Amino acid sequence: MAAQPQMLFEKDSVFIHINVNSHTSDKDAYIPGKVYLLHKEEGHFIEWKAEDVVSLDNHSDQDWAFIGSVGYKPDREAETGSTKIDLQKKYNISFDIFDLKSFKRSAPNHGWAYIIFILKDGTTYPALHFHTGGSKALLKELENFLHIKRSANDSRLFIIQDHDPDMLSKSFDELQLFSDSSGDLVSKFIKDPYTTTLGGFSKVTNFLRDVLMQPEVSVSRPREEVAELLQEDIPGMEISHQDEPGFEVVTKTRLPKRPDVSRATPLASEVWSKHMDTDGRIKDVDQIKEVIFRGGIDATIRIEVWKFLLGYYDWSSTYKSRTEERKRKVDDYFRMKLQWKTISLEQEKRFSLLRERKGLIEKDVTRTDRTHKFFEGEGNPNLQVLNDILMTYCMYNFDLGYVQGMSDLLSPILVVMENEVDAFWCFAGLMDRVYTNFEMDQKGMKLQLSQIHQLMQFVDTELCSYLESHESGNFYFCFRWLLILFKREFNFPDVQRLWEVLWTEKPCKNFHLLICLAILDSEKSTLIENKFGFTEILKHINDICFAINLDESLKKAEGIFEQLKQCKKTPSHVKEIIGLQVTPTRSIPKSSSMPNTFGREGSPRLDLPIHLRENNTSAPSSGSGTAVTTPEDSSIEILPENTEQSVTLVCN
Repeated sequence: MAAQPQMLFEKDSVFIHINVNSHTSDKDAYIPGKVYLLHKEEGHFIEWKAEDVVSLDNHSDQDWAFIGSVGYKPDREAETGSTKIDLQKKYNISFDIFDLKSFKRSAPNHGWAYIIFILKDGTTYPALHFHTGGSKALLKELENFLHIKRSANDSRLFIIQDHDPDMLSKSFDELQLFSDSSGDLVSKFIKDPYTTTLGGFSKVTNFLRDVLMQPEVSVSRPREEVAELLQEDIPGMEISHQDEPGFEVVTKTRLPKRPDVSRATPLASEVWSKHMDTDGRIKDVDQIKEVIFRGGIDATIRIEVWKFLLGYYDWSSTYKSRTEERKRKVDDYFRMKLQWKTISLEQEKRFSLLRERKGLIEKDVTRTDRTHKFFEGEGNPNLQVLNDILMTYCMYNFDLGYVQGMSDLLSPILVVMENEVDAFWCFAGLMDRVYTNFEMDQKGMKLQLSQIHQLMQFVDTELCSYLESHESGNFYFCFRWLLILFKREFNFPDVQRLWEVLWTEKPCKNFHLLICLAILDSEKSTLIENKFGFTEILKHINDICFAINLDESLKKAEGIFEQLKQCKKTPSHVKEIIGLQVTPTRSIPKSSSMPNTFGREGSPRLDLPIHLRENNTSAPSSGSGTAVTTPEDSSIEILPENTEQSVTLVCN
């Protein structure tokens, strides 16, 4: 008979905070539980067990471990007995303390103290909030078994000193991530990043477990081949993959000190009204956008203001012209909707493209934000509206049609508009901004990944070099951030606020790329001091979704922009990315080392298969045509000759 675990520490009133994902509330649901430090036969374990999940009633059930999961929707009527026990188990945490790589503590005076545990494989658990104290006592117990060291760069981060240095130096080859039997992780992404980002690949834990537990002996690829695979993804992105680089020269321009910036309150109804003249024209559009950039939009007027931001209405339009414009848009929408609604079954049999798009839309709609109040429940009419808008968009934009991920962009718009026609035209306006993310040639996604790399090379050479030397210099972990504008990284209210900030196009072009840099800057110490490799980096970035502080990220991104703006040595190609005025210089010969991101002869290209856009699965008709309307490289940065630089000799 197995020995009973020995209790070394126990504390109640330890909560996990889960965002309820409601369009009417921005509050968290608190799941109460107890945290334990146990000694078992197999080792010492930290465990947290939920005591009750009643506070989640009528709210979403977040799955923090996986990206892109649809989530678990409990049966509200049958949520008794064993179902409640299952829900409690769903949130339970258990891990061997010797699998712990680091942990983060809350900042002083941050409210309830919390701890975020990060494992060696990159798994990042949700924060444990100690509502009645006890966090210091738990960490004091851990010090009896672990050597803990505070990070020199981040006072909130604590690193577990591993007693087995060999464990920290496991290479790609030893992990056998490139096994012939299970398929190449990187190649799988290269062939079909859209599906792998939003589908199975997003569940990194399961995928890697399948790879690592293959019974047969796998043949590892040479490291040179791994480097070649990782370098070929983005033409023009030059990345160093040296095994033993020894001494390398890191060319670094000193940026001005990052300024402190502030956020403000949302655009209020009275301020919005004051910026309209008697005919309804918006006065001082730039000032309105500045207010929105600083604090977003009050929820009560979001339905109106979004129509201006997304081009539904012109900023100079009047009350009268907007009434006429809406009437025209209603007529246009239902004319396009009728085009696909009136196609007979016989016609559809000979219209394979329509069948494929229809099947893919139906499949995606059934799993888009189903834990949100607006879409939850069987037979929800809002799902049919979502379906019909996406089908009608295929008639509006024949060339693009429907690509996986577009339903994620439509969902928050429909929640705000609560109207089929208005949601369609606002969605069309958003797609006018981001359509290149979904095009077959992938130029839009390639360009943005390349631009992140160029920005990072200049803004943070140390982090860029670290990512390059750990097979992550292609920034593939940012792919989903860019594809659907951080839709799955933040809760619904934060996504809505982030999007309206981005739609102001302030303070610069491509501000969303600076947000990527800001998030990575916040995770820099965690990535580097934990010595995370490719797998751990990818998994850690997966696990921080819904745990990113939006306001801090926005402030940091704006601070980075101000640094680049004030720096007299910012390279021309960096200025061009963020829309700063480029000072005319003498022409640079073709032999210049500045990379040409696209069209370089002989460059390997990343090509996505046709099925990433069209699913070969046919599906039955989407249903009734009744319109549903509710109210309302190298780490050497080569710059122009006249640029002054500080050169640092780094020993690896």
